[in-house]
Amino acid sequence: MTPELTALTLAALLQYLQFALYAVPANRELGPGFTMSARDRPPNNTMSDRTARIGRAFDNHFEGLILFAIAVGVIQMSGQNSALTGLFAWIYLIARLLYVPAYAYGLRPWRSLIWFIGFIATLLMLLAALY
Repeated sequence: MTPELTALTLAALLQYLQFALYAVPANRELGPGFTMSARDRPPNNTMSDRTARIGRAFDNHFEGLILFAIAVGVIQMSGQNSALTGLFAWIYLIARLLYVPAYAYGLRPWRSLIWFIGFIATLLMLLAALY
């Protein structure tokens, strides 16, 4: 497997981990009556700030993962894998790994900087495919 595909696979597994990190405390804090419902009404309880931030980090990873998967797909399908695109893929993955605790603990401005590093790594992969 190429470094880009390995990073993509690990990024997808990170999404599963983030789901567990979010779902367990959310179930505890909101109660299974709400979390298993159709959620037609707002919950009676509220989540802690940290659980809510973990949920937002989880949602944010979906957004970043789409662009990253496109970048990896373009690199793979065009056969333009290189040490540079592999490096960018690993930078994206490391940034996403760091982003979760940075968001969960409200580390400002580090959370935004970490997000930006992953975003730029993905952009650079796409630009590398054009050359």
